[in-house]
Amino acid sequence: MTLYTVMPLEFVWEQREEASPTQEMQIQGVLMEVKTLENNRVEIVRLLNGPLDCYLNPAFAPGQIIRFVPVM
Repeated sequence: MTLYTVMPLEFVWEQREEASPTQEMQIQGVLMEVKTLENNRVEIVRLLNGPLDCYLNPAFAPGQIIRFVPVM
């Protein structure tokens, strides 16, 4: 990544928030990166692999909340 700015780098990077832990999960045949929430829910961060029509499906858009039942 190349960053062109007139601001000091210390100021740029201090604004960067700590990334929350994510995990990869396959839901309905689509591999996605998700952030775990409470009550068996996850928030989609990004799609990693799946059929091409899934990328146009609003149900799989980043930021969507999905309820799931963990399988042991």
